[in-house]
Amino acid sequence: MYSLYTDAATQPQSGLSAGGILLIHNHQQVQHGVALTATTNHLAEFEVATIAFTRLAHDLGAQCATTTVLFYTDSQIVSQSLEKRYAKHYQAQVDALLAAQQPFQLVLTQWVPEKQNMGAHTLANQALHAREDVK
Repeated sequence: MYSLYTDAATQPQSGLSAGGILLIHNHQQVQHGVALTATTNHLAEFEVATIAFTRLAHDLGAQCATTTVLFYTDSQIVSQSLEKRYAKHYQAQVDALLAAQQPFQLVLTQWVPEKQNMGAHTLANQALHAREDVK
């Protein structure tokens, strides 16, 4: 079983976004900060989650078919959209995320408050600050 935490950070003035991915398996953590193409926070939340599942599926290969992922997000739009498999303004992003989750045997999505998602939150902010420093 894998625990996957994602979060996004967006700077509204510049339109820059970055994401944080925290993966926990067998008491070991893997951390990633990623640059995102999204220019709004909602889009960034979907994008980082999709990237996280795509990377995990790539790393696990055929093992995905027998893998359960506990997915934690502090984005209510992401968690609610996955539950309903629908989002009025973000259907393309919902479909992309669902497709990225498809290889796994089971994905359980849980909304968590930001304070319970600090690992991914910190990674997202660090990646955003690194992007701002480069710009």
